[in-house]
Amino acid sequence: MSSYMLIAQAPDQPADPAAAKKAAPGPLGDPMFIFLMFGMMVVFLFILPARQQRRQQQELQSATKTGAKIITSSGIIGTIVTIKDNEDEITIRSGDTKLRVTRSSIARVLGQDDAEAAKA
Repeated sequence: MSSYMLIAQAPDQPADPAAAKKAAPGPLGDPMFIFLMFGMMVVFLFILPARQQRRQQQELQSATKTGAKIITSSGIIGTIVTIKDNEDEITIRSGDTKLRVTRSSIARVLGQDDAEAAKA
C-alpha cells in the first residue's frame, strides 16, 4: 500500500480526547442558539403581524352595516344595499348597477352614505 492511502484512511482523532470535548463554539456561538433566534425573528416579523391584520379584517367585515360606502378588493366603490347575516354574501350598488359579492371582498369602509343612513 502506498503512504497516501494510509494517510487518507487514518481516523481524524486528536491526540488528547479531552481537548475534543472542549472544542470552542464558532465565532457566532452555538449553532442551535442561532437557529432559535432566527425562528423567533420569523415569528415576530411575519406571523404576528399577519395574525393581527387578519383579525382587523374580520372585525371590519363583521361591523359593516347597510348603507355603508365600501371599496372592494377589486377596486369597485359602492354602497351596501343588503347584507345576509347567515351567508357570506352582500349586495352593493355602484351607480346604476347592483352587484352580489362576498364579505371577504370588502377591502375598506369609507363611511355611511347619508341618504341610505336616513332610510335605515
